[in-house]
Order: sequence, then C-alpha cells, then structure tokens
Amino acid sequence: MLRPIRRIRAISVFAISLVLAGSAWAQEKTVERAIRGPADKDIRIGVYVNVQPDCSSGALPTIRLSTPPANGKVTVKSGKVKATNYKQCLALEVPGYVAIYRSAPGFVGADVVTLEVKFPNGRTEIQKITVNVGDGAAGQKI
Repeated sequence: MLRPIRRIRAISVFAISLVLAGSAWAQEKTVERAIRGPADKDIRIGVYVNVQPDCSSGALPTIRLSTPPANGKVTVKSGKVKATNYKQCLALEVPGYVAIYRSAPGFVGADVVTLEVKFPNGRTEIQKITVNVGDGAAGQKI
C-alpha cells in the first residue's frame, strides 16, 4: 500500500519532469541520469508534475516500470510539490508523483531502472536511471 507524501519542499531540476502546455517536444525522448544514495534507504529518483503557463496544475503523467531494478524496488507515491522561482511561477504548489527506489538489504553498487512516462500532451519519455547505492562507511578520501 502506498502512503501519500505530504509535501516535497526541495526539488532538484534534473529529477523533475514537467509538462508545459504548448511546448514543442518530440513525441518520444530517452533520458539517462544517475542518482546516488545510501543502502537500504528510500532514494528519490524522480518527481513528476504538470505545470501550466498560468502556474496551475494539469493532468499528471502515467508512469510505467519498463525495467525493474535487479537489486531493489521502485514505488510511486502521490503528494504536493512546492517550488519557487520556476520559470514565470514565483511560487506554486501542485499535485505530483514521486518515484522512490529502495535497495535490497546489504546491496552496495549500481542498479538500473527504466521508467516510461506518458504525458497528457502525447509525449513519451523513457527514463533510464542508474542508482549508485553506497554504504557511506568509507567517507570522502582526502
């Protein structure tokens, strides 16, 4: 059972997929990105919203797990996304989806997940996400 997330305050631009009405996008696009996080903890791998030119929310995209991770699991939760100074929107709060990866207990290494995101305007985005899972015990070497 998925629990709703109340609010997502900090938003990383690389991890957000937005739909802007009237934008000229290719019908299908492939995006590759990498994310780092601790072992056996929730790692946010994507935030998906639909912001209209008037800063209101539009219909949310459909998200499908194309290729599941070999060493963990992915869940999608719904919640409210807050952002400031995004394009012409000085402050906004819109509904959105948050994709979360959690590694299997004891797993350390790289895991890959592929999501298919279908936006209401007909555009499809294939997202190949590499999640670099570390235990954090080594720390930074100087």
